[in-house]
Amino acid sequence: QLQASGGGLVQSGWSLRLSCAASGSIFSINTMGWYRQAPGKQRELVAAIASGINTNYADSVKGRFTISRDNAKNTVYLQMNSLRPEDTAVYFCNADISLGVLMRYMSYWGQGTLVTVSS
Repeated sequence: QLQASGGGLVQSGWSLRLSCAASGSIFSINTMGWYRQAPGKQRELVAAIASGINTNYADSVKGRFTISRDNAKNTVYLQMNSLRPEDTAVYFCNADISLGVLMRYMSYWGQGTLVTVSS
């Protein structure tokens, strides 16, 4: 399972760091990422990181957010700086996980953590 944490209420311009740890009988993790869903909007990709160092960011967060991962801890992080009211959303972590050497990767989701940015 994936357990996300780190959300909260902050003022515009402040920073937050989200964490998401994968646990269970994990053989391998490929891409890990963060998505967000604001009220009345579709879920969108915020940032993703492959098993190496390749990263991908939404244009709206480039230069402000940084995704990283600790493979030894099966954990992905999202450092969010210069937060804006439009960043307010529920943030979900996602990971492509294989549970065994002959098992294909499947997509798993965390429970979501709320980030609220006040102006």
